[in-house]
Amino acid sequence: MPFTLRGDDVCQITQPSPIPNPYWVAFSASAAELINLETGREGLPMEASWLQVLAGNQLDVGQITFSDPIATAYSGHQFGVWAGQLGDGRAILLGDINELELQLKGAGRTQYSRMGDGRAVLRSSIREFLCSEAMHALGIPTSRALAVVGSKQAVRRETMETAAVCSRIAPSFIRIGHFEHFASLQNIIRLKELANLLISEFYPECSSSKDPYLNLFKEISTRNAKLVAQWQSVGFCHGVLNSDNISALGLTIDYGPFGFLNHFEIDHICNHSDQGGRYAYHRQPQVMHWNMACLASAMLPLLELEYSPEESQTLLRSALEDFSVIYAREWQQIFRRKLGLQSQQDGDVALIERLLQAMHDSQVDFTSFFRGLGDLKKDSMPTEIMQRNDFNDRPNIEKWFADYLVRLQSETISDGARKALMNQINPKYILRNHLAQDAIEKAQQDDFSEIQKLQQILSQPFDEQEDFDHYSKPPPIDMQRVSVSCSS
Repeated sequence: MPFTLRGDDVCQITQPSPIPNPYWVAFSASAAELINLETGREGLPMEASWLQVLAGNQLDVGQITFSDPIATAYSGHQFGVWAGQLGDGRAILLGDINELELQLKGAGRTQYSRMGDGRAVLRSSIREFLCSEAMHALGIPTSRALAVVGSKQAVRRETMETAAVCSRIAPSFIRIGHFEHFASLQNIIRLKELANLLISEFYPECSSSKDPYLNLFKEISTRNAKLVAQWQSVGFCHGVLNSDNISALGLTIDYGPFGFLNHFEIDHICNHSDQGGRYAYHRQPQVMHWNMACLASAMLPLLELEYSPEESQTLLRSALEDFSVIYAREWQQIFRRKLGLQSQQDGDVALIERLLQAMHDSQVDFTSFFRGLGDLKKDSMPTEIMQRNDFNDRPNIEKWFADYLVRLQSETISDGARKALMNQINPKYILRNHLAQDAIEKAQQDDFSEIQKLQQILSQPFDEQEDFDHYSKPPPIDMQRVSVSCSS
């Protein structure tokens, strides 16, 4: 969908800044299919000039010309503090293809770069590429990564690094920060245009409702409540859940210092810039709820077009309270499925919470444990279950396994059928930090084979893939506590 809003208060026409001697680092043929981009045997575009386009070096390829690239303005709260105007500081929206927006991240300075150089570096671009595609394969709503194009152009961060441009695809990159921007300017006209654009293109069911803007808020909030429940279910930590990083379509966007849990720590912090742990794993649902409150505040003037200020606040407050209910329902449903439970029974939530507490106390590997749980037989003896060896408190976990086995015996599904279903929701392969780091270090030596291998493995996260079994293992001890900064 083209971002049709125009005006200096909305966006700026922005030409990408060329990079010297671009080369392919990574490419997703799967994402390319979304925009009807034809690829050859090597999995790269048939039209060679796509390399120059995705590097930001030219704006035409074949019959396509991106004549109106833009960077958009938005505002937002960063680490809970109002930051004022922000905007696409290093993202340039080239245009739309097949009703999808194509955006370059790292293609140079924009009107909103502030003190930044508008560039992205190789390591962060590889991480975003791999994680975007991995999340898609896990069935989690996300922007897609089309490609990473590298250059030997020097970029200074903590040290000198090399530049890269990551191309991203999404139905829209509209975010909560766009609403906050117009609300902070008290620009009701723009606020209404933005809401109408979303309703027309993505939430058409809202147009026929009595309260279209209230229902738009409810739909956005619902999508993001379900999204964060899915994050929790695979141990994904976003790292920077600022309001300007939250999609209005309920997509995972803006991959920065993210990380997947290895050993389970409910208060795990993946971003070492997050000194207070605001965005720790267990706080993600709470923070997403807080971001929906930011959206409610920004949309309040739209409701006041039809209701009194008091009525508008009451309606939005009630809608905001639904977030926790929707999240809890989604979380419980997903974790029941992770445990292989088909029915809903009293005591299920307590059973799940007891397990997570035991996993936290013993720092059990999150992904491997749930994947292995599918091998359990209903007639197993708690003292014979090998997974109990991963826990420090043996009597406690044996009691949990005993209760879990009783619960499984109340289900009519066979062990084999249950395992098949559990293996469809409990991935074997995730993008562990040490795997991404290995691929990055090789890429920095111009060896991109590990990126391709990871891309292949992570595209089938629920399959056994026996040849790559070692990629499913927890990291070595010295790599278990890798964290990532916001610098990229």
